[in-house]
Amino acid sequence: MEKINYRKVRGNPVYRASSRLLDLGLSSLGLILFSPLFLYLAVKIKLEDGGPIFYSQTRLGQGGRTFKIWKFRSMIEGGDQLKQELMDKNEIAGAMFKIKDDPRVTKIGKMMRRRSLDELPQLVNVLRGEMTLIGPRPPLPEEARQYSAYDWQRLLVKPGCSGLWQVECRNDGDFDQMVQLDIKYINQRSLWLDLQLMVKTIGLIFRPTGM
Repeated sequence: MEKINYRKVRGNPVYRASSRLLDLGLSSLGLILFSPLFLYLAVKIKLEDGGPIFYSQTRLGQGGRTFKIWKFRSMIEGGDQLKQELMDKNEIAGAMFKIKDDPRVTKIGKMMRRRSLDELPQLVNVLRGEMTLIGPRPPLPEEARQYSAYDWQRLLVKPGCSGLWQVECRNDGDFDQMVQLDIKYINQRSLWLDLQLMVKTIGLIFRPTGM
């Protein structure tokens, strides 16, 4: 199994500075350009069941630090409380939980998830410096408690809105594949790779796969 190149973790200061400037510029631009879409989704979510528009959840960031991640709500209210009842239907091995036809997901939620639109509010997390545009996805604390020392390597860098695993595997990869691809990304990361993955991520919005 590939291991972390710690020189890449520490990172080139030019890359770190350039990446942060790119995060600030593109997340700000995205929030402006997507504001009509934000309004449309907010209205659709509210009209469907009258519940909250946004959903926040505690995740682990770089070094295991906790922060609140923001999404458009794609599940029924109280969906988190139903997770234990659905554990026997989990379709991904390892420290992850995913059901292809999750009964908790609302009608508008299915559309948003197919195109990853529910993740757009995380641009705010990027602006705040809690996340970056490209990087490993931030895990739930209860998922990270199941991590091996090898798995923990993916938390050595700032988490991202999208990444190599999302682009290459979408919803078909398992947990071990995710970890391996995250470590591969960390060892190879560069502005050029980040830009390539951003373009591919935008492509997934217009060419969605199944949930």
